[in-house]
Amino acid sequence: MASVATAAADAPIFEWYPARLLQEQSRSPAKPYAVVVLNQPLLSLEPTQRVWQRSKFRVAADGGANRLHNILPKANLDFRDLDVIVGDLDSLQPTAREYFEKESNGHATEVIHDSDQYSTDFTKSVKLVRDRVPGVDIVALGGLGGRVDQGVSQLHHLYLFDEPRRELFSGAYRLDWSDDKGPHGRTFLLTSDSLTFLLLPGKHHIHVREKLGDEEVFEKHIGILPMQGPSVITTKGLEWDITGWPTEFGGQMSTSNHVLPETQVVEVQTNRAVVFTIALKEAWQDK
Repeated sequence: MASVATAAADAPIFEWYPARLLQEQSRSPAKPYAVVVLNQPLLSLEPTQRVWQRSKFRVAADGGANRLHNILPKANLDFRDLDVIVGDLDSLQPTAREYFEKESNGHATEVIHDSDQYSTDFTKSVKLVRDRVPGVDIVALGGLGGRVDQGVSQLHHLYLFDEPRRELFSGAYRLDWSDDKGPHGRTFLLTSDSLTFLLLPGKHHIHVREKLGDEEVFEKHIGILPMQGPSVITTKGLEWDITGWPTEFGGQMSTSNHVLPETQVVEVQTNRAVVFTIALKEAWQDK
């Protein structure tokens, strides 16, 4: 759902097509992507099911399998095409494990016990996806829910997974699969309220209205969060556009901004990696 062009060696331009993840019909199909289900409530069934059906590889991060199992009575899918459950398995409920491990239509979910205490179940899931289907984007279902520290952890993971790093901490914390050596997809956090992803330094064209017919998938509300530290951003297509604007925690931030009704493409230029979040349409939220 993102591609990169280069106007100059030091000025990358990123094209984003996030609506293609969620539209019932889109002008072009989304890039191949995988789904990772986190151990957070799945409150919005419609976007969850749309993303699930179109994904090419499906992973539950430990207790994420419980969350799928819990929504079965309300869902239109049986989720038996879940490919893998991975993690330390301390949260996986026996009923959910039995359900997914039982063979159905020639398919049974693989369960992998990974006891590494230096990585989260989210990290283990993304590592598995990038090992088995390199280069695809990843949509994490259920991100940003629960405790405040858990929500901040998910945003931390966006930087961990998507920010190219030539020098990382050594030892058990080194994440060789996160650097710029090979094919590298992007990570999206999909919640009941919003879609969130990381904007690297450069200029970004975010196609928020690329539709067939009348279907809208996003509301007007957006935020740009400088979680890495003081940043300078410029925007176009918002109700309160800014130019060369310093932003940081404890200073000024572009939260609760609005996409203009006529805007097809939101433009954001940033000198440091920032988190971009846009609200899902209200009809989907908590339904």
